[in-house]
Amino acid sequence: MINKKWDEILKNEFQADYFKKLGCFIKKAYAGKIIYPPYKDIFNALKYTDYDEVKVVILGQDPYHGENEAHGLAFSVKEGIKKPPSLINIFKEIYDDLGIKRNKSDLTDWARQGVLLLNTIMTVEKDKPLSHKGIGWEIFTDNIIKKLNERREPIVFVLWGSHARSKKEMITNPNHYIIESPHPSPLSANYGFFGSKPFSKINNFLESKNIPKINW
Repeated sequence: MINKKWDEILKNEFQADYFKKLGCFIKKAYAGKIIYPPYKDIFNALKYTDYDEVKVVILGQDPYHGENEAHGLAFSVKEGIKKPPSLINIFKEIYDDLGIKRNKSDLTDWARQGVLLLNTIMTVEKDKPLSHKGIGWEIFTDNIIKKLNERREPIVFVLWGSHARSKKEMITNPNHYIIESPHPSPLSANYGFFGSKPFSKINNFLESKNIPKINW
């Protein structure tokens, strides 16, 4: 069981052939190789932020592939693990945008406030980025985005980088708000991520809809 409402909304996905094949692949992969995040953490994004609680969606591509970094929330790492460069840049932008100096690298507190930190590919083999691309995760997470698009209550969708921005075509509901920019990775952060002020934009939109803001 992931979370009561998600289990209900995604029940057809769990019964679909592609998801059953995905499940078989994943079980074999975890049995024979080092896969991240830990098996129990794969669905943490859905566990911490139930369907009705989602205020913001931040899309990642696939989990961090370094040792002990990924724990099921896009861009987040557990405390005591060296911060990846993208996360460092996210924190720089929070400071420049809102004057908030955040050091805590575990973003579970965001998830508990309604920020769905969703990787579009939910597992990865150690040291092999995108190694689980095309095995079925994208079908599953695309359908999550489509289900969220159907919601009447407003959601902010944050699309960083070309991969996340490719999902924009699924967000057709005019109740929702899309924020897009280059990715926070060192390769692209200087080309439009820095200075994009996504965190104040999110909170300004939520406030305009009488939705509690996120404490970043």
